[in-house]
Formats: sequence, structure tokens, C-alpha cells
Amino acid sequence: MPIIINQIKAGLSQSSESIINKALKTLRTGAAVKQADLHKISLDARRRDDIHYVCSVFVRLSDEALEKKLCEKNKSLTYVRPSSFEPVVSTNKAEGRVVVAGFGPAGMFCALALAEQGYKPIVLERGEDVDRRTQTVRDFWGGGRLNENSNVQFGEGGAGTFSDGKLTTRINDPLCSYVLERFVGFGAPEEICTKAKPHIGTDNLRHIVKAIRERIISLGGEVRFCTKLEDITFSDGKAESVRTSDGEIKTSAVVLALGHSARDTFEMLAQKGVVMQAKAFSVGARIEHLQSEVEKSLYGEHAGDPALPKGEYQLSWRENGNGVYTFCMCPGGTVVAAASEQGGVVTNGMSEFARDGKNANAALVVGVSPDDFGSGVLDGVDFARKIERNAFEQTGSFKAAATTVRGFLSGKPDLATKIEPTYSLGLVPCDFTKIFPKKVTDMMTIGLEKFSHKMACFGDGDAVLSAPETRTSSPVRITRNDELAAIGIGNLYPCGEGAGYAGGIMSAAVDGLNVALKIMERIAPEN
Repeated sequence: MPIIINQIKAGLSQSSESIINKALKTLRTGAAVKQADLHKISLDARRRDDIHYVCSVFVRLSDEALEKKLCEKNKSLTYVRPSSFEPVVSTNKAEGRVVVAGFGPAGMFCALALAEQGYKPIVLERGEDVDRRTQTVRDFWGGGRLNENSNVQFGEGGAGTFSDGKLTTRINDPLCSYVLERFVGFGAPEEICTKAKPHIGTDNLRHIVKAIRERIISLGGEVRFCTKLEDITFSDGKAESVRTSDGEIKTSAVVLALGHSARDTFEMLAQKGVVMQAKAFSVGARIEHLQSEVEKSLYGEHAGDPALPKGEYQLSWRENGNGVYTFCMCPGGTVVAAASEQGGVVTNGMSEFARDGKNANAALVVGVSPDDFGSGVLDGVDFARKIERNAFEQTGSFKAAATTVRGFLSGKPDLATKIEPTYSLGLVPCDFTKIFPKKVTDMMTIGLEKFSHKMACFGDGDAVLSAPETRTSSPVRITRNDELAAIGIGNLYPCGEGAGYAGGIMSAAVDGLNVALKIMERIAPEN
């Protein structure tokens, strides 16, 4: 089994070979090295006079017993088992098909795993395939009509298809490595397996999701686009069938891999008595800086050094039980129109793999909970929708409600700035107090002040705020048991971010795999 040598300090111009040699010297063993590669590379820019990389190195020795012994003695070494996906497949036959509702990361990896074990899942996706979806979204960004079923939120690949494609996660699941390796196998850059903060980029994601879809179909699965889950028939604690916009399907299991914006589906499930609960999420705005100003704030006099990566950040502050933080930071990215309903404005951020745009953007958001909007199952949905509609009323269209940071802090919204905003549908100067509750604007004000002490660009009055950002995570959780099935419904599996069990591409993909494993344990594959 391989070992990881951690905490190897390296200069910005140091070669991979010299970093690996430095790491191997720390082993102090004469055992033959079978393989050695860079594993993770992260930048430490906390001190401007000592910006450097901190690396870890993947090593495989000829003596496996020695690998484990070294790790037991040296805390800077990590003993790593190779990634694996080892399903236990049932022989219990069940009538009907496994139906996966949603083809974002959770539904995609769930369906892929099932298809590769002989199941022939039917995937229902209300949006279009990625090629048609991309054109539909671009038409909307160009001032065209919003398609409520195929947009930044809905369609092949889910909301992550129009994002930075970040693959960072806080979960510590052994399936994370497996997901990364599968992404590489479907065309992602190999570096995602070594970077401390891997990202794919929206441009690469579009090709990858198509390749995964083609793999599922080649194994007998089906992916039905422009096909919406409209209803589920329950009997004796089971989902017997689903009704779609194309007809009814008898089911052996139903996976609810819904996106966080599937509000009409949440409403249907609530009406059917599926156990759900309101959950906390966050709302706020996109803040847009010049990428060069971000890097000056991070790197000081070293800004512009080609050896340094694109500057990115993650900031947070808590005060009186409330939190404000930055989320989904997109270096060299754009702010995009992300609405999925008529009459409501939604913003989001996106960047391509190169991250070579002039501006950087991130969500500046404030946590809200049932204490702020009510404990009813759909109260969070109504809360976010009201903010989106407030913005639409202020702008009169899908233009974003916006102001400079200077205008936000002074209460006199303006758009006089050196920054050229990237939101394609245009901005309208707006008073954010007419869009958000006071708690949100108060915490955004505190966040800007606190973050400016950490990064000078947050004290720049020319930075642009474009609002609202309301789709940070799902406002509901579809409650499930230890078998990952919905309470009281043995073959209904809430899954991924929309169901309230993930927070990004990686955790959603892993949750999809774990749900697939549970299904495999209970029912046999198709003949």
C-alpha cells in the first residue's frame, strides 16, 4: 500500500523532482522505491516574506510491511489504502426499474454505479442534454427567454455544470479518491488528484458529464431528458411507480437526486406526506473584484509572479450567533444569471479551467435558519423566493440588483466603478434593504469591514455587489434513516444536495455512490 509523506516545504520555483527527492530523504530507509509522485500541492501565503508551497508526496516501496511500520513510527507519514468501490450485490429480485430523478453529480454517480453492476437505471432529467442546455443558457444570458426547466439550475450535470467545478470537500469519505479517479477516467485533468484545491472548470465539466451519460447508456441504462418527475404512487410503505411528463414507470427503487432548486418537487413531496424538514442555508450577493486586486491582497509584492496560482480566498466571521462568509469563489470568473423561475432574479458564479478572466467573484452570504424564516417545511423556499422577487421588482427584469461596496455601505447605491461587471443581462443600482431582511444587510456590512482587515480588496469601494445569491444550498432536508431511505418508505432514497445531504460536487457524488450501494444490497440487478 502507498504512503504519503506530508509537510514538505518547497520554494515557488522548485522542481517536482527536487521536491520528491527532498521527501524521500525524510524516510531514512534503504528500501527500494517503486513509485514516487507529487500528491498534493498547496500554497502558503500567510507571510508575504515567505510565500512557499507545502507539498505531500505519494510513495510506494518494494516492502509493503515496511510502509506500514514507517507510518506507525512517523506522524508525518500517512498510510493510504487504494481507493475502492466494492458493492455487495443482492440476489433478491424486485419488480420494476430503478428510477433516478435528477442528473447532477449525485444522480449521475448513483446511476453510473448501478449501471456498471448490471442494473439498468432510468434517469429522469427535467432539463436538456448538456449541449442543448448550454445553448439555452447562453440564449438567456444574451437577453432571451428563460426556460424554467433547462437553465443554470436544471439540466445535464446539475447546477455544478455552470460553476467553477470545485472538487474540494469537508467530508472524509474513502470514496472521495474514487470519485476523483473516475472524473479523470472520463476526461478531467489528472492534476485534480494532486492539487489541494482541485477544480475542473465549467468548460471541462460539459465534456465529462456527456462521457458519463454515454457510459450509462452503453450498459443498458436510460437517460431521459426534458422528462420531469411529476408524481410518485406509494403503497404499503413503498414507491410503486412514478409519473413523468412522458408517462408512468413501475419502480423497484426511486432515487431523489434533486437539485436544490427543485421547489415544485419539494411541494409535491410535501403534499404526498414524505417526511421533510426546513434547514438552514445562506443568502447574499456576489462580490466582484479585479483578479489583480485579489492577488495583491494575497501576495503583496509577489503578485503577478507566474509561479503563483490564481489567487483565491475563503473568509468567515461570526458575531452574536450569526455568520457571514464567502462561498464558491471563482478566480478569473464571471457572475451569471441563474434564475429558474419567472419573476425572480438569481446570481451565481462561474469560471473555466484556465481561470483567465479579468475579474474574480465570490458569494458574500449570511446564514439563515428556521429561526429567521419559520419552521414550516417550505418556509425556507418561500423566504428565498421572496428575496428573488423583491430583486425582480426593483430591477423590473432579470437584471441584477447591484451597487458598489461604497454605495452599499453609504446607503446610496451606485455603479460608478473602475470594474467592468460581468453579469451579462446588466445591473440596476438598488438599495439592498428593499431586497433583504435587516439581519442579512447588517451581517454583510460587518463582513465587509472584518474581511477588509484580512484582504485589502474588501476595503475597495469600487468592488461590485450583484444580488441576490439565494441558491447556496437546499432549504429543505428530506429525512432519511440509517439505510438512506426516506422515513417510512423503504425504497425511496433522498440523495445529494437537493435532498439536504451534500454541499458541492464531491459530497454529492459520494452520496450518490453510497445510495447506490444501499440499493445494491437490497435488490438484484436487471436480467
